[in-house]
Amino acid sequence: METLSQPVPFTGETSGDTESFATLLGRWARVLGDEVAVTHLDHRTVADGRAVSLTWRELDERVGAVAARLLEIAAPGERAAVLVGQSVDYVVAFLGAIRAGLVAVPLFAPGLPGHAGRLAATFADCAPRVALTTTDDFDVVREFAAELPVIAVDALPPAGTRDWAALDPDAPAYLQYTSGSTRSPAGVVLTHRNVLANARQACAAYGAEARTTSTVSWLPLFHDMGLILGIGAPMIAGMASVLMDPLAFLERPARWLRALSASPGAISAAPNFAYAYCASRVTEAEKSYLELSRVVSLINGSEPVLPATIAKFQDAFAECGLRPEAHRSSYGLAEATVFVSVTDAGRPPRQVTFDRDRLAAGRAVPAGSGTTLVSCGRPVGQRVRIADPATGEEAGPGEVGEIRVSGPNVGRGYWGRPSASTFGLPPLDPDTGEGWLATGDLGVVVEGELFVTGRLKDLVVVDGRNHYPQDIEQTVEAHAGVRPHSAAAFAISGDDGEAAVVVLERAKDAQVDIAAVTAALRAAVSATHGLRLHDVVFLAPGEVPRTSSGKISRAACRQSYLDGALGRLA
Repeated sequence: METLSQPVPFTGETSGDTESFATLLGRWARVLGDEVAVTHLDHRTVADGRAVSLTWRELDERVGAVAARLLEIAAPGERAAVLVGQSVDYVVAFLGAIRAGLVAVPLFAPGLPGHAGRLAATFADCAPRVALTTTDDFDVVREFAAELPVIAVDALPPAGTRDWAALDPDAPAYLQYTSGSTRSPAGVVLTHRNVLANARQACAAYGAEARTTSTVSWLPLFHDMGLILGIGAPMIAGMASVLMDPLAFLERPARWLRALSASPGAISAAPNFAYAYCASRVTEAEKSYLELSRVVSLINGSEPVLPATIAKFQDAFAECGLRPEAHRSSYGLAEATVFVSVTDAGRPPRQVTFDRDRLAAGRAVPAGSGTTLVSCGRPVGQRVRIADPATGEEAGPGEVGEIRVSGPNVGRGYWGRPSASTFGLPPLDPDTGEGWLATGDLGVVVEGELFVTGRLKDLVVVDGRNHYPQDIEQTVEAHAGVRPHSAAAFAISGDDGEAAVVVLERAKDAQVDIAAVTAALRAAVSATHGLRLHDVVFLAPGEVPRTSSGKISRAACRQSYLDGALGRLA
């Protein structure tokens, strides 16, 4: 089968082998000077958001001050942990570590609910030499970081101008930590070459241009997409960046849409649940303040992207000027920096309905009814192929297999894990000499576009039949007694082989007869999927385990279920 490849160059300024996000910042400081580079909308004290901004020149000066201080106490190549809340100071700290030649480790300040264990495990894994924070969090970070030197990046005096050492393009720029819900956190080693390549690929894909486009993001800056959207792409294209706290979005999703309205040429991204959340929570009064006709791209990076969510969001905000073609579904992962593929500009993402049983059996056959998938488009500046996960051989036309990726954006392995330095890749491709990243995701190519069908580790295999968990989840979430976007389906091992379990939340503000709804769900799953549910676990609203960006974590649900840690409703 033909390998997907769409090498689209970014038309902005090119960079030499010694450049980084920080050197690009210096260039934009000279070109754009007193224009605003980054703004944080602080909703902690002002409901509509207090804007805290830095110009390109101010950002460059503050980054230089952090870099100068770092070089007084650390050597290039040592790790600098960024323990800062979502703010302009986070951008300063991260880029300061890059400019000094240290390896930045984008994390978060201690105290993020539910993530203390992850932070401690990550800190131990990366063994930082220094911690970066702000004056507000200085004491708690100093207590957490024990004997390490701690720098408050918002309290440093100007450092003056100086020449900075050239950087090796193949030296690590930062460690992007993946989720540690079922194993110790793993830090993907991303070089300067990797991250510059991926940021350029993203800018090419989404039409980024200096002065005419901007990014708007509430995604955490310690997440792969949040970091490239909020910092990386703006450094490449000279775009202004507008940041919000994730909690500010969850409290009032209209804040995100207000920020989009106030930012002409906005490019933004969110997981699937966020679009449904906006459609259901933004009021008619709040819509009257929205002007979304100038939004360039709204990226949906979930797997899967749900057709019903796209339709619900578009129906809700068409009256605010939102264009259907602004929706862009995308696929990516931290091991490839973040971005891999995206749907074409100028048209809504393509949707195809496949025969459910044949898709589960590994063949994508279009049908009048079944499982509808949303295209994740084509790769930009890299290559994608579908392979047999066991042998690595390319799949045939219409065959479901593991998604594999090759390109300059693919990272160098996991920090401190020499045996996994190539992510478990097969041998180098004999035709190109390049390796292929085995993503662990399942997909199929149909008419030149990538469709993601699920994850290898998430497949529910019962009685020799494959079931995609998202199909089961959509079936149970269709019941009025189940809270939308709250279900997690997974398999457990039993005496008689694999068995299927669903964990979900009861609908909010409703009287739910748990026994009656459970019976209805069992019947619906049996009729639709030919699958008997071993267990159905109802939780109170907000109790299903989620990631820090709000996605349901099937792995964490499964582990909590096995541990008996779920607060099951009677």
